[in-house]
Amino acid sequence: MMMVQFSKRVPADGTDAVGAILKAAADPKIISFAGGLPAPELFPVKEMKAAVDAAFDEHGRELMQYGAAKGVTALRELILKHVKEKENVTGELDNVLVTTGSEQVLDLVGKALIDPGDVVLVEQPTYLCALDVFKSYGGRFVSVAMDEDGMRMDALEDALKANPTAKLLYTVPNFQNPTGRTMPVERRKKLAELASKYDITVLEDNPYGEIRFAGKHVPAVKSFDKDGHVFYMSTFSKTLAPGFRLGWVVAPKEVVDKLTVLKQSADLHSDNLAQYGVVEFFKHNDVDAHVKEISDLYGKRKQLMIEGMKKYFPSSVKYTNPEGGMFLWVEVPGVDDTVAVFKECLKNNVAFVPGDPFFAGKPQPGAFRLNYSNMKEDKIEEGLKRLGDTLKKVVGEK
Repeated sequence: MMMVQFSKRVPADGTDAVGAILKAAADPKIISFAGGLPAPELFPVKEMKAAVDAAFDEHGRELMQYGAAKGVTALRELILKHVKEKENVTGELDNVLVTTGSEQVLDLVGKALIDPGDVVLVEQPTYLCALDVFKSYGGRFVSVAMDEDGMRMDALEDALKANPTAKLLYTVPNFQNPTGRTMPVERRKKLAELASKYDITVLEDNPYGEIRFAGKHVPAVKSFDKDGHVFYMSTFSKTLAPGFRLGWVVAPKEVVDKLTVLKQSADLHSDNLAQYGVVEFFKHNDVDAHVKEISDLYGKRKQLMIEGMKKYFPSSVKYTNPEGGMFLWVEVPGVDDTVAVFKECLKNNVAFVPGDPFFAGKPQPGAFRLNYSNMKEDKIEEGLKRLGDTLKKVVGEK
């Protein structure tokens, strides 16, 4: 058999650890808190079908033809209006690029900015797919410590001083994946200030920001950016439909132009039907009411999860209590091998995502992520009871 010479971007061992975990967790016998999926029962299927029909009626030939790489103009205008109302992020049409999911923003920014050996600053822990993408372009990670209010600004400034040539800082300020933590407004102002002072690009990822079920809204870091150091990215995946694969980035025109050229070589443009469909959906539906319905359900499920952990988990276990989003973070003192705990939990027909893949450097033992958005309420308590039973065995608590 021919020996294929893969590039250095492909993991040397060819394994997909996270994929294996999620595949194991997909067994119908298993109550899984592992995936990051929205609640499918809240997908607006009927309303979206009507919106797509309207899009065909109004733009039939146009939406079936090749389109502009930057995206449908009407959708880019909608995004500008949306981010101004929701996040106080302002810009012109040339500052917006529509992408094939927000994952493509990560890839395009990584491709555009990172050369092998370039330093990328990340939260500790952070979104595992961002680590995978930036690593594939040769990024060298420097982790920045967090506390319950997200990334610490003193730790960030120390990292910037120690790495004056750092190319990129990646952050998820709202309901962070994986911890669920939210960065307060003063830190956001300081972050924008440090980005300007140390001349570093910040990629602000906000896929979950609208799904808030407690506390008060905090403006985007980008809203405090005075000189274009912050790129703002988001998606319709968590509020409308992940299957549509629509995301976007708001950045300086010269940056958007470069990213557009890179996107053209990847997929020419994002799906026209999905873009026009979203425009029509916003025209004819109360999107805020739809998002509130999502937020209310996730808030209810998160609270059930908090109550279940209090009831069934060992007393030594710590966990976050998010004000929104889809995830919370659990820390179990005394555990050396989280993957081994995961395997024990699978035997008890319950699953989570071990914390190891969320760390750029040495992982924190005993840490893992739980998702509450996708599991029905009647399964949450039973799943946490199974999980708690296993954790008690592991830490030796009766």
